[in-house]
Amino acid sequence: MTEVHRYSFPERLCHWLAALSYVYCLSTGLAFYTPYLFWMAIALGGGPTSRFWHPWFGLLFFAVQMWMHHLWSRDMQMTDTDRLWMKDVKYYVENEEDRVPPSGRFNAGQKQFYWMMYFGAFGLMASGLFMWFPELLPFSEEWIRPVMVLIHEISALLTIGAFIIHIYMGVFMVPGGLRGIIVGRVPRSWAKAHHELWLKSLEEK
Repeated sequence: MTEVHRYSFPERLCHWLAALSYVYCLSTGLAFYTPYLFWMAIALGGGPTSRFWHPWFGLLFFAVQMWMHHLWSRDMQMTDTDRLWMKDVKYYVENEEDRVPPSGRFNAGQKQFYWMMYFGAFGLMASGLFMWFPELLPFSEEWIRPVMVLIHEISALLTIGAFIIHIYMGVFMVPGGLRGIIVGRVPRSWAKAHHELWLKSLEEK
């Protein structure tokens, strides 16, 4: 079966570092959010251990997001093709690929997920740093803390929702996509079905 190269090793490494650091922060964050999920913190070494590592993994996630932005920011710009794709997104959701407008290396849905995680990382980082070192800020008024906690929760909920959709679409709705981010190659037939414009650009080189 003819294959095409989809992701370089640095891209795959960046992707999986972002995924693993985010999942750790998600698990420990949910454990701190409600006692019903505190078993996650216990499974990850206990409450004090999870509390210690949660902000450090948050820093790692933010740093990796900045690396990812360096790698993919140009590919993630919305185009007229993406707007056509969004207009007929219902066919993508219904798995009617033959009725979905062709897309480039990343479709509009993937780009939206990317930007959600990118800006979400800033919300999580800014609020998280305040919650980590509140005593270092000179304007530490009483109303600041609940505002920062709210920003952290909203950023977390938005990224969690995007993350769940990303996993569902990548693993179940579009079989074969996960293989590309693991080994870096995808069948030519898969590329033609899901990213036809990207495949054509490769063939023209």
